[in-house]
Amino acid sequence: MTTIEHAETDEQIAATFAVMQQLRPHLEQSQYVPTIRSLMASDGLRVLALSDEGAVKAVAAYRVMNMLYCGRLLYIDDLVADGQARSRGHGAQLIAALRRIGRELGCSEIQLISRTTREQAHRFYFREGFGMECFHFRTRLET
Repeated sequence: MTTIEHAETDEQIAATFAVMQQLRPHLEQSQYVPTIRSLMASDGLRVLALSDEGAVKAVAAYRVMNMLYCGRLLYIDDLVADGQARSRGHGAQLIAALRRIGRELGCSEIQLISRTTREQAHRFYFREGFGMECFHFRTRLET
């Protein structure tokens, strides 16, 4: 049985680590729950987990924000399906859930950033109705 639920307890958050680490390999298991908890407190981050037969198969981390140019939006920080369970519709199910959540929260759109090298992910996002509208510029700050 497939379920989609917000990870709210430390145990639920910890259960998303193995899948999230596939997208973010720099994450350390010992710091994962405290980092997620910190982002929840400071930025309103939410973690949505899709589980199948009790095992997490896909994860989305998102937040809601307001921007001058578009109003209220749902921003996806991370979206990843377990590499052993790809092409089973889990990502599409999470996107559908995020669309529903965004509408319920009064958002006008969903946004995300995807590295230029992630061509397989881009094909998925295009299939899900996302379009590419801008360049995302970034620079590192020296300390």
